[in-house]
Amino acid sequence: MSGLPGVGKSAVADAIGRALRAPVLAVDPIDAAMRQAGVGPDQPTGLAAYVVAEALTRRTLTLGVDVVVDAVNAVAPAQAQWIGVASDLDVPLRVVEVICSDVDLHRARLAGRTRDLPGFPEPTWDTVQRIRAAFERWTVDRLLLDSTESHSRNVSRALAYVGVPLSA
Repeated sequence: MSGLPGVGKSAVADAIGRALRAPVLAVDPIDAAMRQAGVGPDQPTGLAAYVVAEALTRRTLTLGVDVVVDAVNAVAPAQAQWIGVASDLDVPLRVVEVICSDVDLHRARLAGRTRDLPGFPEPTWDTVQRIRAAFERWTVDRLLLDSTESHSRNVSRALAYVGVPLSA
């Protein structure tokens, strides 16, 4: 999964995980857990969360279990991380990127978002704009979903893309 904070990628990731009966490894809760464990905000927790997610992804894939990784994945090194995992383990990679083409709707969703991630600061609209400006396009095929479309339509498209029969 890929996309800016607040676009709705976690909702799609969770639906894919349920359909595949696969774990959803979300970077933000990993980051929040590290903070709860005493890793200070002055430390590179964001990078560390990606590294932890990668280690868990590799372990799970070696067990023959699909994984859904839920992260912004805005920059080439993060994207290359998942491309490398798939290549190293010779498993297919399906990238689903979620956008929200309605800026006002995206901003409202972000402002109204509350998650149970103690100690994890929610990104501000200014932070999202900085991430948007630096967002790099994926170099592999991806499914692009717009969260202005219905959630059920986006989930159906995502499930078809990752190879889950629509009757699942």
